[in-house]
Amino acid sequence: MENVQRRSILKRLFASVAGIAGLGLTNSAKASAPLEKEVFNVTNYQDVPLFSGSTKMGNLVFVAGKGAHFEGDIKAHTEHVLKELDSELKKAGSSMQKVLKVNVYLADLNDYKAMNEVFRGRFGSKPPVRTTVATYGGVPGDSLVEMDCIAYV
Repeated sequence: MENVQRRSILKRLFASVAGIAGLGLTNSAKASAPLEKEVFNVTNYQDVPLFSGSTKMGNLVFVAGKGAHFEGDIKAHTEHVLKELDSELKKAGSSMQKVLKVNVYLADLNDYKAMNEVFRGRFGSKPPVRTTVATYGGVPGDSLVEMDCIAYV
């Protein structure tokens, strides 16, 4: 009996979390259409789709890593990357204030403080959680920083 109750509680908890995340997995009186992944800004390689700039499922938006591929310092690269994230989020119907998670990849961990100076305040008064790491071998395309994020619409 205890196992049955535990499974029932876990099922309700999962359904609640899935509903909050907009996955459409909760039982409801009316049937809903299955969710489909939307893609934006597909990059092709030799005429074959390679990756999307962002994808959206339900009310979640996943933005691919954005870098800065020009000469400049970490502050210029960070500014550019944040503008790219903002643009991609807007195309998907979201905004910087709706970002839940950001991953930051630095070519050099010594750039952490300067990157933070530009990053600070860009996501509103309720900033997202963030992971920052230094990459071994650098960031692709000679960018000093790359960022990706997860947001909601």
